[in-house]
Amino acid sequence: MALPKANRLKSRKDFQAVFREGTRRHGSYMTLRALRPSSMKKPSLDTAHDNVKSTNSVLSPIKIGISISTKVSKRSVVRNRLKRQVSAALHQLLPQLSPGWRLVVVVKPAAAESKCVTQQFLQELEQLLAQAEVLNGHS
Repeated sequence: MALPKANRLKSRKDFQAVFREGTRRHGSYMTLRALRPSSMKKPSLDTAHDNVKSTNSVLSPIKIGISISTKVSKRSVVRNRLKRQVSAALHQLLPQLSPGWRLVVVVKPAAAESKCVTQQFLQELEQLLAQAEVLNGHS
């Protein structure tokens, strides 16, 4: 199942910002890049401006992008299958994620070689998201 349009990271600028400023968490099948919401990163001194900023971050949905290189597999069929599996796992975790974050999931070549299934992606994503403190409650 595909991610809702409101939760997709689309522009090249957004991807570059996450890669440049975001934190990294590594797993055996994928790497998670996570960029905190801007209001959490540097609070404003002006309280009126800060209140407006914090309400905007609460309303802004989490944005997620999936990156799969041709190094993972030369065959687009394999890359697209992996992307669908990661997307399905993220769709299940979406209600548990804190709003305002921007995430990029980079799939590693080990995922294509091991015939990884959606349940394994779900477990690893949950672990990486908890390490990055993106999950509500950080379980």
